[in-house]
Parts: sequence; C-alpha cells; structure tokens
Amino acid sequence: MNILLLGSGGREHALAWKISQSPLCGQLFIAPGNPGTASCGTNISLSLNDFSAITNVCLEKNIEMVVVGPEDPLVNGIYDHFQGDDRLKSIIVVGPSAKAAQLEGSKAFAKAFMLRNDIPTAAYREFTADSYDEGVDYLKQHSLPIVLKADGLAAGKGVVIAQSHEEALATFQSMIKEAQFGKASEKVVIEQFLSGVELSVFALTDGHNYVLLPEAKDYKRIGEADSGPNTGGMGAVSPVPFAQGAFMEKVIERVVEPTISGLSKEGLIYHGFVFFGLINVNGDPYVIEYNCRMGDPETEVVMPRLASDLVELFVAMHQGGLSSSHIQIDARSASTVVVVSGGYPGSFAKGKPLTGLDHSRSEQTLVFYAGIAEQGGQLVTSGGRVAAVTSYGDSIADAVEHSLNAIAHIKYENMYFRRDIGYEFKV
Repeated sequence: MNILLLGSGGREHALAWKISQSPLCGQLFIAPGNPGTASCGTNISLSLNDFSAITNVCLEKNIEMVVVGPEDPLVNGIYDHFQGDDRLKSIIVVGPSAKAAQLEGSKAFAKAFMLRNDIPTAAYREFTADSYDEGVDYLKQHSLPIVLKADGLAAGKGVVIAQSHEEALATFQSMIKEAQFGKASEKVVIEQFLSGVELSVFALTDGHNYVLLPEAKDYKRIGEADSGPNTGGMGAVSPVPFAQGAFMEKVIERVVEPTISGLSKEGLIYHGFVFFGLINVNGDPYVIEYNCRMGDPETEVVMPRLASDLVELFVAMHQGGLSSSHIQIDARSASTVVVVSGGYPGSFAKGKPLTGLDHSRSEQTLVFYAGIAEQGGQLVTSGGRVAAVTSYGDSIADAVEHSLNAIAHIKYENMYFRRDIGYEFKV
C-alpha cells in the first residue's frame, strides 16, 4: 500500500526508516520530510496543517494509509477531516480524533479524564483570567516546588517548575496576563510536584484493545547531570531497567488499561499511539502527561528495538485485530544521543555546514536527521536539535559508548551534546 507520513523531524525519520522495511509498504511519501527521510521514500513539500494540500496528495498518489507524526494536525482534527470526506474515509489514519487528541491538546481535559477514570496523577487546580486572583492566593499558600502548565500546546515549553513563590507568581502572571503562550496559556493548570524517576510508555490502540511498545526514558535538560533549562530532548535509552515486574504490572493495571477503557467508555475515537509520560514515585506510577503521538527523541530509540512489522500493526489496529497481535522486541539495549546547535534551547544560528554523518553509521549505529537541510548539495543545520544518533549495545552503557564514538565523526560549528545519557543506569 502507498503510505503518507506527516512530519519533518528525527521522529519522522525513525518512523520512515521502520515503515519502509515492511513488505506491506509500497511507495512511502513523507511530507515535508528532511534529507534523511529522502533515503526511505519520497519527500513532498507541504504544510502539516494544510489539510486541502494533504487531501490532494492522497488522491494523486493513491494513498491508503496516513501516519501522523506531530501533534498539531491531530489536535486540529486531521482524523475528522478524513472521516468527513467520502473520497478519503477509506484511508487508514494513524492518529486519534480531535476530541480524543485533547488528552494532549488540553492539560485540563487530560487531568479531568484521569480523575473520572481513577488514574493516578498529581493533585491540581486550574485557573483562567476570570479566576486570576484566586489563583494568586492559591499559589501563595502552595508547597514548593510548584508546577505550572499552560493548558494548550506550547511547543514543549509550557511547563515551569517554580522553586519559589515569587517565581511561581511571576510565571502565572506571564502566562495569563501577558499571554506568554497565546491561547495555550489562557488557562493554567497548577500541579503538585512529584519527586521520582520519569519514563515513557507507549501503546498502539484502536480505542478498545492495545499493544505495548518498548518503553524509554528521555533526558530533557540541556546540561549534564540533568542541569539547566528543559529542551525538546537531549537523548533517550531503552529498555528502562526498573520498568519490569511488579512496577510494570502497576503501570498496566492502574494506568494503561484504565486509559484505554476510559477512551472506549467515553466514546473517544482513538486509532493511534498513546504516549504515557510517567513518574515512578517510590515504586508507584503516576501520570505526568499524555501525548497523542510518539515522542521525540523516544521514537528514535523505540523503533530500532521494535522487531515487529509496524505497518502490519497499523493494519491490525484498523481492522480491530490488536487483541491477537504480539509485539516482538529486540533484546539489545539502545541509546539515542542528540546533537544540537550551540545556544539551544535559546537562540542559535542555522545554516552551519555539516559533515561526517555517513562515517558515523555502522551495523550498530543509526543516524536520524532532525534539524538538517540541504543547500546546494551541502547538508547544513536548520534547527536546534540537529540529529539523533542511536546505537545498539549489550547494555545501556555499551550502547551510549557506541553513540558517543559515532558522534566523534560528526562536525559542525558549535555542536553540543550530552555525554551522560543513561547515566543512572550505567552499571
């Protein structure tokens, strides 16, 4: 079948790499893609939220499946767009309806969903401009630290962990009064801070049944030892050593199954990935957030460990056959180390010539392109996160070492990366 993959980052390169391996995949088109995805299929230049242009591509290329990488088109209703057009409704769309995508699109929606379905999460309150003064009073008496979240999509930048009441009040004012994140921060969720180790769990679901993919742990802080500001992700590892046995039984019983059951019970149409952002608090899992798609850079470490045919799983999802699907997982460990532009996550220069990517690949190392463009036959940097270098290994420490050795071949001005990805598991 002909498949259209939407997106342009490292996540989409990893998905394109995996999808293109399936015997079920005829022609693969990636929109807009990047120079890396061009090695897996054909890139098509279009805007992710231009549903009219996406419609035309699907009709022209006889597309039978659309895989949506990032969250924006999902929250904006691309699934509903396809279902509402007689020319498109037979196409398999890997992604939830707009209403179900509110699990990511609205922090308040997600928290209310968790409360209704008895899913463990941090205590919270939500405030708007109309309840601003009440929010100020609430913050003044709140225990420290305090988590403030813009309700809507804020490109991964809408969460602040305030260490003082002054910082919390300033952040609250900036979000609501000064519209720091536009409409996304018209409502602010104030949350109890949970202390523990975070991890990401991924399910593919048809809204009734599900299969679990390999789990991962990502590293969001720019600096080593998890210091400095948050980024979109500086690396990831899989498997997560503590995500087994009794803990994973709790994850399935307390989080995954109540979530899927809640989707079904509430009539939320969900055909796609559910990303469970979890925290392990003294052996008990709590949900920090949901995402309605795969994570980045977690996809770059999860897809290499998925031994099953991904397209076959998508077809089973569409046909209601996930209950009889079995996931095959590569027993090796995997690590992803992300190389970024100097200055990221703040201001950074683009257009820096990039070399050495070909030499960094090997039987045990993959390189997924993210912020990379081609200018006059030369690869150049075009984003904050430039590439994700993923390696297999006999252990997490071994896999990270392979990634770091591969990165030694990559050269561009002001390149930066963390050397300590997976540091707490290197034993």
